Amino acid sequence: MALAQRQSPRRQSPRRRARGEREQTLRKERILDVAIRLAEQGGFENVRQRDVAELAGVALGTLYKSFRSKEDILSAALERVITALETRLQEHPLTGADPAERVGTLFATLTKALCRKPNYARAVLRAMTSGERAVSDNVVAHQSHVAGMVLAALRGPDGALLGDVPPTQDELDVALLMQQVWFASLVGWSAGLHSQAEVERQVRVAARLFLAGLPR
Repeated sequence: MALAQRQSPRRQSPRRRARGEREQTLRKERILDVAIRLAEQGGFENVRQRDVAELAGVALGTLYKSFRSKEDILSAALERVITALETRLQEHPLTGADPAERVGTLFATLTKALCRKPNYARAVLRAMTSGERAVSDNVVAHQSHVAGMVLAALRGPDGALLGDVPPTQDELDVALLMQQVWFASLVGWSAGLHSQAEVERQVRVAARLFLAGLPR
């Protein structure tokens, strides 16, 4: 009796693969929406993965395939805030008298966007300081996006495009240091040490001081 030939697994059609990717993206979006809502309602402790999965209409195991922890979910949700602002600034670049004004305005705008949901913002800050590997990967991705926006603000709408002229070391240092000042100021806001307005003032002051000695 001849042995039955082993059949190779059927390959998905491009249409089915695209549909599967869209469904996966929609599931992730629902998960992030629910996590943001729960965080804004009750803070970090209110975001429980079982609740997120149930309210998002996904199996708990499916949620774990995309996000390792609630810290991972919350830090990933920040990407949407940053990406939305990045897209808006690409369409409408920041204007200002000088690089310091544009960079200060950028971080003031980021602050307003994040703190629009204050309980969620505090939950995100707590997640981002957890030290988890998945969260660290998210933080690196966020920093890259924000650095790109800082570099664009430094050069202005009429400046050289980053793809044409690589960033200088001074530009990279300013992008890094401004993010560190911003994050530290946000942590102070989260702890109740100062107001959101003070965060915005501090980033504007930092931008002016960091850029005082750089050529325009």
